[in-house]
Amino acid sequence: MKLLLKRKFKGEKYTIGDLYIDGKFFCNTIEDRVRKLPLECPYTPKGQACKCNGKVYAQTAIPDGSYKITMEHSPRFKRVLPRLHNVPHFIGILIHSGTTEEHSAGCIIVGENKVKGKVLNSRIISDKLNTILLKEQDISITIED
Repeated sequence: MKLLLKRKFKGEKYTIGDLYIDGKFFCNTIEDRVRKLPLECPYTPKGQACKCNGKVYAQTAIPDGSYKITMEHSPRFKRVLPRLHNVPHFIGILIHSGTTEEHSAGCIIVGENKVKGKVLNSRIISDKLNTILLKEQDISITIED
């Protein structure tokens, strides 16, 4: 299964996008602000939080690119969620529910963008996405700026 996130609005504090599943529109997304980061993190070993110049913790969207997704239990959210793997500069990136970029910390928040700077009905949409993805073995996401 292939997910595609097309970022369509990049604001000072947040980024709005559209999420597609196998080419069909599924929902809107909200993320932190997109910042330019080096391709590789020369300052931080893999598996540890990045300390690169330009990255602001919990205020930076993940880099565009393609990532493998697995469905894994999140101790923080106490439920199974989609987890992105091998994201440069980041660890623990999930797709989950929330309302604004403040709920993101680098993760992708799903919902309906009917109010400026927010997504609504996020938990319902997150649950629907999880139901779809739990049936799949081979999942990836491509993020386009």
